[in-house]
Amino acid sequence: MMGPAHSLSGAAAWLGVGAAAAAAGHTMPWPVLVVGALITAGAALAPDLDHKSATISRAFGPVSRALCEIVDKLSHAVYKATRGSGDPRRNGGHRTLTHTWLWAVLIGAGASAAAITGGRWAVLAILFVHLVLAVEGLLWRAARMSSDVLVWLLGATSAWILADVLDKPGNGSDWLFSAPGQEYLWLGLPIVLGALVHDIGDALTVSGCPILWPIPVGRKRWYPIGPPKGMRFRAGSWVELKVLMPAFMVLGGVGGAAALNFI
Repeated sequence: MMGPAHSLSGAAAWLGVGAAAAAAGHTMPWPVLVVGALITAGAALAPDLDHKSATISRAFGPVSRALCEIVDKLSHAVYKATRGSGDPRRNGGHRTLTHTWLWAVLIGAGASAAAITGGRWAVLAILFVHLVLAVEGLLWRAARMSSDVLVWLLGATSAWILADVLDKPGNGSDWLFSAPGQEYLWLGLPIVLGALVHDIGDALTVSGCPILWPIPVGRKRWYPIGPPKGMRFRAGSWVELKVLMPAFMVLGGVGGAAALNFI
């Protein structure tokens, strides 16, 4: 799928988690709901860091472009080293390592560890990166017409404000993990969710997605998971633009209302 659809699906997924938590009697504080939705929307773009034309590869200028090249080469190297007898040869690393459940878990765990060990500045960095990506994904038309510097300033300002809001008692810095020293440990959860939602979205397209790696399926270790061929669509097609994106908006709205106990 394309960037805007990935971001919308990520935000909708977190709002759905919030609705489920409310139904179970564990309503999220509203800052956790909002920040989590924004982080998930940003994290839903992150797996495409292995593609030089992806939104995330352009989002942070030369830094993200250089990181894209590194991730692409790393992904390709891992693919070549681990491919099964049924896996085809490839010239690049797109839709390999970064599009797996293992990558999603490792990235989320790394973010949680950074938040715990790095303190406020690590939290601000995590928020900044994902808020910039959320703007690029959810407000992509405005972001394309604005300069990168303005988007970065918006991300930095929003990160600072939202971190202050979360730090206030009862607002969620210690949501779910309430032991001393565990503030912001939950930040890894929307990052994992965003990456997995991205993978599921890509699995619906023509090429499928090797979500299960390194678990082998038949002779393939990089088996492209997806629905039957007739149910798949091309990225950017009318199915994505006219059906899925409106559906994500509706589901997100319903999920958010339910999460806040409005319905």
